[in-house]
Amino acid sequence: MSIFISDVTLRDGSHAVRHQFTVPQVQAVAKALDEAGVDSIEVTHGDGLGGSSVNYGFASDGDYEKIAAAAEVVENAAICVLLLPGVGTIPDLQRAYDCGARYVRIATHCTEADISAQHIAAAREMGFNTTGFLMMSHMVDASKLVEQALLMESYGAQCVYVTDSAGAMNTDEYAAKFRAVREALQPETEMGVHAHQNLSLAVANSVACVKEGAYRVDASLAGLGAGAGNTPIEAFVAVADKLGWDTGVDVFKLLDAADDLIRPMLLQPVQVDRDSLSLGYAGVYGSFLLHARRASAKYGIPTHEILLELGRRKMVGGQEDMIVDVALDLAKA
Repeated sequence: MSIFISDVTLRDGSHAVRHQFTVPQVQAVAKALDEAGVDSIEVTHGDGLGGSSVNYGFASDGDYEKIAAAAEVVENAAICVLLLPGVGTIPDLQRAYDCGARYVRIATHCTEADISAQHIAAAREMGFNTTGFLMMSHMVDASKLVEQALLMESYGAQCVYVTDSAGAMNTDEYAAKFRAVREALQPETEMGVHAHQNLSLAVANSVACVKEGAYRVDASLAGLGAGAGNTPIEAFVAVADKLGWDTGVDVFKLLDAADDLIRPMLLQPVQVDRDSLSLGYAGVYGSFLLHARRASAKYGIPTHEILLELGRRKMVGGQEDMIVDVALDLAKA
């Protein structure tokens, strides 16, 4: 079995360092990943093209400088970008392509695939390998995911992801939803899995989805990512090796990159703890964690209580500005 390894250290992982990756750091990590043999390397702000803003957090360097820097040092891996319609624009896609990106994931909430139509079509026309990325997939049942995945496929997506943005799904649930979507899509449409570690199930969930037909697997060095992080790439590749799956990736080069490059950059540990586990338990978008911690420090409400209330209110990505409102409501109560 052959698997496409999609590294997200320099995109989703940027949440863990408050989007402060520098251009030299991007080049060092991209070069190490390329030498290890990964298939694609995603490089943008954690919230995608155009994400550097007061709402999501300002990055240290611009997306396009980082994309160009990564493209300059890789020899085999494709450079990938993420775009959320409404955050990034079609001109942003063209600029990313001009800087060397060749893969793109167009990401929407799991019920809003219809807003991706223009962006998927434009990306295909530009020459991108184009993926539809259904976020927060724990929030709807399998039939709804099938409906939305079919829309993305009809717009021209060559791959569709069932994405567990909150790290909220158990292995049986994730596998069942993945299976339903795989059975509905055309055989030539690839599928991808993007798991988070908030319930300590990222590797297990990724393995389960591969067994249900996932070809692309998202993972990051040292599990770097929002909340408790993404699937740790070195652990997933090690498991894949033991299962006899062909990733084409050198696990020991990944281990070197994780320990020598990534861990020294960390501002705080990326781990399952009270706050990050609360994300998965409550089903809250992973990138909310840093915003909730800031609100906790300002208003004196424990972070996990803010996260649980966000889950009760079913807040989704793009509603980061509501976290302060929730903290104020809890403080008044």
